[in-house]
Amino acid sequence: MALLSWFRWNEPHLRLSQRDPTDMVVDTLMMELTWQLKQAEKLQREKENEYRKIKTGVDYSWLVSYPKNSFEISPGERLELEDTSSKIHPSYCGPVILRFRQLVAEYEPDVHEVPRLFRSVLQEATEKMKEEEETKKIAKQWNTKRAMSLSLTTFRSRARIYPFESDIKTISEDVEREALPTRRVWSMPEFRSTKDT
Repeated sequence: MALLSWFRWNEPHLRLSQRDPTDMVVDTLMMELTWQLKQAEKLQREKENEYRKIKTGVDYSWLVSYPKNSFEISPGERLELEDTSSKIHPSYCGPVILRFRQLVAEYEPDVHEVPRLFRSVLQEATEKMKEEEETKKIAKQWNTKRAMSLSLTTFRSRARIYPFESDIKTISEDVEREALPTRRVWSMPEFRSTKDT
């Protein structure tokens, strides 16, 4: 028996490669939300400390010990956000995170406002995905119609009428052939059908 199978060193690598992309998107987005909640909470504490320092004139922040996470999202709200995150396509994960960070930096929301901001970014992304799907669907229909019209155009172009090639003999043709040499000397080029050659 191989030593690697005893220690199972390769097992975590296999588990990562076999994960569902939707689960990875949900995990990534929820980690970003958790991080932004921590940052908003930290910023809120700093604002409160500054306010106390200005109000009292003394800095007691070094005496205060804060719990690691004082704000928690309710389980129902967390499930709703996870469900909405699962609808996000993996290619939109990065843009969603960037948009969320941009809005957090722009508005500097309180801790309680961060989940609402995150939900609005997710809804914006799902609407954009739906719009792009509709655009692709319309483009596909248009391309199908265009391909059909092109095939009809090529069919019509095959059925051309050549006025100089006809199987009907006329008197003027016979007279021209007898009177003129085999080659035309006119300024117009000679039109020949494939039957003549």
